[in-house]
Amino acid sequence: MKAFTYERAKDPVEAARIVASRPGARFLAGGTNLLDLMKIEVETPTHLVDVQDLALDKIEGTQDGGLRIGALVSNTDLAADERVRRDYGVLTRSIVAGASGQLRNKASTAGNLLQRTRCPYFYDTNMPCNKRTPGSGCAAIGGASRQLGVIGVSDKCIATFPGDMAVALRVLDATVETVDGQGQRRSIAIADFHRLWGDHPEQDTVLAPGELVTSVTLPPPLGGKHFYEKVRDRASYAFALVSVAAVIRPDGAGRVAFGGVAPRPWRVEAAEALLPQGAAAVTARAFQGATPTKDNAFKLPLATRALASILSDAKA
Repeated sequence: MKAFTYERAKDPVEAARIVASRPGARFLAGGTNLLDLMKIEVETPTHLVDVQDLALDKIEGTQDGGLRIGALVSNTDLAADERVRRDYGVLTRSIVAGASGQLRNKASTAGNLLQRTRCPYFYDTNMPCNKRTPGSGCAAIGGASRQLGVIGVSDKCIATFPGDMAVALRVLDATVETVDGQGQRRSIAIADFHRLWGDHPEQDTVLAPGELVTSVTLPPPLGGKHFYEKVRDRASYAFALVSVAAVIRPDGAGRVAFGGVAPRPWRVEAAEALLPQGAAAVTARAFQGATPTKDNAFKLPLATRALASILSDAKA
């Protein structure tokens, strides 16, 4: 691990101002992803701004009947909250599927949204990776790609966003709230928060340098049955090959988002209109234009089967 300096921020605007003004500075919350990357020198920040003392660890109701989740609410507390379990079950299910209990105790809401890809070539500093070193190439293209993306990728990167929680947030149409070093606040729809890789795969999100996530807001409850189906290589503590978050209403209509397949949670609203026709119709539309490799083409029928399982359970 390379040497770095460290300080604790006193308020969100100060934290944002420090990170924006110091090249190589990064925010530190739970550290469950960042510190691991620092140990293997994939991430080499020169300065860490600890935000754990900021008052961003509450879950509060909003005036319209939704919930505002502080950026520092732990995954454990979020999944266990009575309101979340009752009204946003897909979110609880996705978080519990995401990691070990020890990690959920430490991992934060904002950190979960900002976690980096688990592409093996990103983690191997001996291999070229445009996410790690822009312009160096992508070893995953033509390499081992079983875990990697089938849609929304580019000729610069085929990595996937690895998280579970964000897939549920995409189904729920959550909003990410931020502040910058000048105190300017903005709200970003979860649909727009994570970028497609394009020519700049090093940029995971639309956040500006130093912009700090302060909360995630959920709209009023959707109703219907909530599901999160995660298919992985082992039963616990593994990232999804394919995951499906869904909210299905009694009439068979609803919402669906997929994880493990793209640079961001993958939801195609036009495909949801086909839910009454069955899983195959939905995935055919949702993955129209997919470009799988020979190693990961199985993800397409796997997504169909995972969604079919949910639709079957929804009828029970």
